Formats: sequence, structure tokens, C-alpha cells
Amino acid sequence: MGGVQPLSGSFRDPSGSVYQFEGRIFRTVNGCFSQEFDFVTSTGLFQKMATEGLLLPFEVVSSDVLKLSDPKPQYVLEAPMLPFISYPYEWSFPALKAAALLHLRIHLQSLEVGVTLSDASAYNIQFQGNQPVFIDHLSFRRYQSGEMWVGHRQFCEQFLNPLLLRAFFGISPNAWYRGTQEGITTGEIRRLLKWRHYWKWNVLTHVVLQDLFQKTSTKRTKSLQNHSLAKASFPLSSFKAMLEKMSHWISQLAPLNKGESTWGDYDKTCSYSSMETKSKKQFILEFAQTVQPTLVWDLGCNTGEYSEAALNGGARNVVGFDFDQGALDGSYHRAIERRLSFQALFMDAANPSPNQGWNGLERESLQSRASADAVFALALVHHLAIARNIPLVQVVHWLLTLAPQGVIEFVPKNDPMVQELLSLRQDIFPNYTTEHFMALLKEKAVIIKNETVSKSGRLLVWFKRK
Repeated sequence: MGGVQPLSGSFRDPSGSVYQFEGRIFRTVNGCFSQEFDFVTSTGLFQKMATEGLLLPFEVVSSDVLKLSDPKPQYVLEAPMLPFISYPYEWSFPALKAAALLHLRIHLQSLEVGVTLSDASAYNIQFQGNQPVFIDHLSFRRYQSGEMWVGHRQFCEQFLNPLLLRAFFGISPNAWYRGTQEGITTGEIRRLLKWRHYWKWNVLTHVVLQDLFQKTSTKRTKSLQNHSLAKASFPLSSFKAMLEKMSHWISQLAPLNKGESTWGDYDKTCSYSSMETKSKKQFILEFAQTVQPTLVWDLGCNTGEYSEAALNGGARNVVGFDFDQGALDGSYHRAIERRLSFQALFMDAANPSPNQGWNGLERESLQSRASADAVFALALVHHLAIARNIPLVQVVHWLLTLAPQGVIEFVPKNDPMVQELLSLRQDIFPNYTTEHFMALLKEKAVIIKNETVSKSGRLLVWFKRK
């Protein structure tokens, strides 16, 4: 294979694989799928959806570019490389909702030209900034008259059920989703339902009856295959109506207890004065204007106020991370309303996404997926060092591994936010001082600039790794 290996997450599909080679992204189309690919191409669907921004565009390149021989692909497609790959278990509620609606929209458009989707994997969608885009060109195939929605169960597990978990019960699905990777099963959601939920037609159709059907099919697989399923026919009009009703239902879903968030309103309620906030934004703006980073990671991004400042200064893309659902929702809406190249993802900085899945490589860890040009850690260090008992030396050294340069904020003990963290526990952090923080930073980085931005002594430090 000439040393070229498929990406670790693309091994399951016999139709083709995805390769990253010499800084470019390729997708192969194997001979077993070439007729389906040719049919879909002939409908003009790929071109139409790419023009509308729904589907990642591609061009067919020489099949020799990857020097593959076993098997030699029928086609090789080249698609633009995205700045960052994220996973559904990292998405906020509105981002997962947008991805679900995109999938349904694409399926409905496909059916109009005699094409359907072979699956309903949420991993077939990525984000360009805040906009979802479909990336799997091999999910499209010829529609067979009367066929059922083969991806219904997968759609519910990977899109609908995680949304319902927060919409019905106010429970964040991210950790649960990450633990299973394949989504949240209908049986699990059904066990959480209250009697009031059973009065909803959509719940009966996509949760209760689907769960009953899955249990029945498990017990009577051969019988169902030989009788019911083999003879089933699903009119195209019913298929479209099902997708349309699902789309309408999902579009109406909203998080339960939406207003209850620890950090969602932090930019309005924090201890910063307006002048201090202005100084902090100016510091970030100057950094971005000078460095002009292609990709920034903003750890503890809150609602994206400082990510926006970086973009205004010339950063091309910002990926933010936060664990608070209200903050993530606010970040998403900020990005949408202001058309920012900014994506906010769920992450507990003390427990970031690891390598996982088959062979520990199917879904890559945060640091394995991309190299950031810059990192921001604003009002984050004290949460790790004091609230989570991570030694300050480890916090600083970890941040320095994430990017060659960036901005770190140190919040001293006399700051109201740190005092709040210490109010219900013993102070066992004698080394948590500005002097020790700066000494640790200087061991591995050069200090370009630092500035005190609050009366309590909050310090912003612009560093460049040695």
C-alpha cells in the first residue's frame, strides 16, 4: 500500500476508505460500490448539495495518487481538509440539533431524485465553524421502491435520544454518549419516560413502539425476516412524511431548565468591571493581530466573548471548550448570530476526550486530532489547580503542550472567585501563587507580555514556548 494507511475511523465501510496523505484528504470508492456512486453522481445531487453548503465538495482525482493496489479503487475523491474534527458526544444541544436537522434535510432532498441514505450515523457530519456539513459521500445510494428507513434506529440512538435526554429530563448526554460512542439506546430512554410522555405521538412512534419492535425482533429474528419484514412495503410518500414529521419535532425541542447554568451568564455576572473586560479583550485582540493563528483552542471558552475577540483580531478558526451546558448553548448562538468561525465543544479539562473505540484508535483524543497554533486558558487554571486538586506544575506543563504560544490567565487567591472555591474546603495549596506560576511558565516558555487586569491581581500572560 506504499505506506499509505486509511484513517483509523474509516475501516468499517467496504465501499471505500478515507486517507490523509501529504496534508490532503482523500476518499476511495471501491469497485463494489462504483455503480451506486455513478448513479448518485448522474442525478446531480452531489453538486447541488455542495453548492448549497450541505455536503462537503469533492473532485475526482487520479486513482494512482495514493498508489493503492489491494484493492485498487475505482475512484479517488479529494475533499477539502477541515480545520478540526469533532465528535457528536462533544457537541452542544443546539449543535446536535442542527446536525440532526441537516441529516433529515439531506435525506429528503435525496429521495426527490431517487436516492436514499444507507445509514444515519452522526459521525457523517462535521462542522465548519458553527455550520454542520455532511462528509460521507458513500452514504448515498439508489432508493428501492417500498423500502423502509434502514437508518431509523441509528438516527434515534445518535441524534434523537441524546436530544430527548436533555429536552425531557434536563440531563446532559455528553458523558453518556462518549461512554457508548454509538449513542443512547431507545430502551434506555424508554425506561426514563414518565406517563405524561406517553401521550405524545412522536414518543409513541419513535421511542415506545421502536423499543417494543427491537425487543420483538431480537426474540423472533428468523420469523420476522421470513414473514413480516420480507413482505413489508413502505410507500415513498409515507417515508417522506416520516422524515418531515421527525424534522418538525426536533426543530421544536429545547433544553429543559434552559435558564439554569453556572457559567452561561458569567460574562454578565462575573467580578470583572467593564474596564477590566475591555482590557482583557484588548489583550486577546493584540495577541491575535500579532500572531494571526490559523487554529486557536479556547479552553473554558464560556459564551465565546474572547473567542470572538480573537477572530476580530485575525484568527481564522477558534474551537472553544467548556463543560457548562448553558455556556455552550450561548457560544453556539453567538457564533450563529454573528457568523463566526467558532465551534464550542463539551469538555471537562480535567478529563478531555481520550483515544477510544476499536483498538483504542477509532475516535482520536483531542491532541491527536489537530495541532493548535495558539491556546487560551482564561480563568481556567484555578478551576484545575484548586477545584480539581491538579498540581499547578502539571496544569502549566499540560497547557504548554497544547500549542506553541498563547495566553494564560492566573487568578490569585484573594480573587473573589478563588475565595468562593476555598470557602467550603481547607486551603492545601501553599504553592498556588503568582510567583510560583510565573516561575513554572518561565521554565519552558518565554514571556512576551503580561498585564494585570483586575484589582484582585488577575494576570494575563502571553507566552511563547521555548
